[in-house]
Amino acid sequence: MPILGLPEKEYMYLGFYSCPGCGEFLALRHCLKALGDKTIVAIPAGCIPTVAGLFPRISYRVSVLNIAFEAAAAGASGIAAALKAKGVRDITVAACAGDGGTADIGIQALSGAAERGDDLLYICFDNEAYMNTGIQRSGATPFGATTTTTPIIGKRQHKKDMPLIMAAHKIPYIATSCSSYPQDIFKKVRKASEKRGATRYIQILCPCGPGWRVDVNRTVEVGRLAVRTGMWALYEIEDGKFSLSGPSRGLIDPSKRVPIKEYLKLQGRFARLTDEQIGALQEWVNEQWESYKKMIGE
Repeated sequence: MPILGLPEKEYMYLGFYSCPGCGEFLALRHCLKALGDKTIVAIPAGCIPTVAGLFPRISYRVSVLNIAFEAAAAGASGIAAALKAKGVRDITVAACAGDGGTADIGIQALSGAAERGDDLLYICFDNEAYMNTGIQRSGATPFGATTTTTPIIGKRQHKKDMPLIMAAHKIPYIATSCSSYPQDIFKKVRKASEKRGATRYIQILCPCGPGWRVDVNRTVEVGRLAVRTGMWALYEIEDGKFSLSGPSRGLIDPSKRVPIKEYLKLQGRFARLTDEQIGALQEWVNEQWESYKKMIGE
């Protein structure tokens, strides 16, 4: 029986050299299983192309276009347009980028693709900083996290809410997931790949051992705590309808959430937070959940 009920076929060859316990490559493995053989992927600068090896011995079993940092959505849009012009209808075009290449440097191309309704699936692998280039702060870095560009007091702004920014574009499918929940990833990527005719967006939280300064044996545990504390919610927005998914369904009641301190204490990037700052971050999490409560009509 396939593990976790997922397909046995692998789309990542042996030989790629990611860090041990990398959440991004756990997530990518299951995304590719969901996308299947008839897929072309546009990948900008970041961890995903870097660890795959050099052409022609690349570690991915699907067709890949390596592209400039800011151009994942633009590249995917071009591929989708070319396939449409050739009358090819059975190939999924996906862009796979990090949070820096999505929330910051790549947001204009992504917004343009969504506004035009280009037929592509955009997947953001969110490890909450520019990890491949040295752990610099990104728009997706959470409040209080230290990085090489916020080394003393940590980031002073809260995380940019890219899924809801994409929801403002009125695209048919937006979802969040986490590398610690492979079945959730598979289900959402498969659903998004089948919703053709417009841009779809998925953002997957991917704990990073070196960047988060967490034991590489505990990245799956940390990802689950991100969800259980409410720091990261699993949800879908399908044709404008918001719904919580997986373990997040039961967390509208704040008493069901684990205090965020349990999540923060496992990560060296939050080591300098004061109790007051932890309290402020907990309050922000609670406010996020109040907005989710309104969106589901409770």
